[in-house]
Amino acid sequence: MKRPGRPPTNPSRRALLGGGAALLAAPWLRLLGAPARAATLDGPRRLVVFFSPNGTVPALWRPGQRGGLDLAASAMLGPLAGWEDRILAVDGLSFAGASSHGQGLAAMLTNGGGADTETGGRSLDQVVAETLGVATRLPSLELGVQTSAWGGTEETRMCYAGPDRRVSPDDDPLGAWDRLFGDLVGDPAQVAALRARRASVLDLNRAQLQDLSGRLGTTERQKLDVHLDALDQLARNLDPIEGCEPPEAPALVDLDDNDSFPDLVDQQLDVATAALSCDLTRVVTLQLSHTVSPTVFRWLGHKQSHHDLSHSPDSDTRGLDAFVDAEQWYAGRFAALLERLDSLPDPETGGSLLDGTVVVWAKELGDARTHVCEGVPWLLAGGGGAFPTGQLLDADGAGHGQLLVSLARMLGVPLDSFGDPASGAGPLGGL
Repeated sequence: MKRPGRPPTNPSRRALLGGGAALLAAPWLRLLGAPARAATLDGPRRLVVFFSPNGTVPALWRPGQRGGLDLAASAMLGPLAGWEDRILAVDGLSFAGASSHGQGLAAMLTNGGGADTETGGRSLDQVVAETLGVATRLPSLELGVQTSAWGGTEETRMCYAGPDRRVSPDDDPLGAWDRLFGDLVGDPAQVAALRARRASVLDLNRAQLQDLSGRLGTTERQKLDVHLDALDQLARNLDPIEGCEPPEAPALVDLDDNDSFPDLVDQQLDVATAALSCDLTRVVTLQLSHTVSPTVFRWLGHKQSHHDLSHSPDSDTRGLDAFVDAEQWYAGRFAALLERLDSLPDPETGGSLLDGTVVVWAKELGDARTHVCEGVPWLLAGGGGAFPTGQLLDADGAGHGQLLVSLARMLGVPLDSFGDPASGAGPLGGL
């Protein structure tokens, strides 16, 4: 489906209702999970998860280690050469109980587990957002590119608010921009009026909840008080944001056209980094397509889908070379993300935004040709010293839930296990 024409820069009824709904929905969803934890304030304060689909070919992904991490020695990661001192490559992760595209994507950020586990079946981004997102307009921002043609299934969703509670990414950069920055542009008087109307919506909700509170028992009233606190947080988030310069709105692009894919990726990178720079959110996920991705990289001269190319055997040199080309393109987009973050100041410290952000390039499979969730490689970047960089860490088959524990702890969430504790507890060795 193509999106309609660009929305007006002046606040409209659609902007009011849509923005109000978004503001009201986010904390209600978050409050259905576990209570927020206290964050450690001397480490990185932001998380970005970057996902590209269909696994890899381990021998062609693995970087060299001569004198430290050597990304130029990787057939697939070459565009990241020069970033070695800001990157940790992690190889050999195992996803317990997952052995296919869909199972791998569902487990990638959750490590499975039910509602009774320490993380309640939620994904890393949602767990971390409960801590980092309490001070921002949006607890988390989920962005995607052509993720939803197949609907919301195990093969198209990587973020979870709980068991089987998939969080859908926004595939429309212009819509995401409007949600983030629509009330920061336009005539000041109309912007102020929009904020006042949103405040009135919150006041109405608060009054209804307070009226209900008087008719509840003690236990139910305590639960309702949590929701009232969330409304108070939303009211604070309506205040003008000082020092935020909204970026130019993205150009209209056909959201469903295969050949729009590169433009949409770049637009979402811009939206994501602007949102972080303005401190509108501290947790962002960037999902590029979905597992079993049908994207054809025609801009590289390809005629087969990315998924088909990912199954090219060693004997199919043409198909394998094309898959490597596609993975290099993804590596280039990851490099572009790092460049954007490194060029922007951290709104709190004044240093590089990259240094205050843990950036993760996650994969859902190891060897794409065999559909295994073993030997899965991830990259970590940024972090400002929260993890060692310039090296390749061999996880040696350790459960990736331990890496998720390490990432959560880096961001101030003191977990002992992530997802299914039977797959391993505690942090990943070496982190």
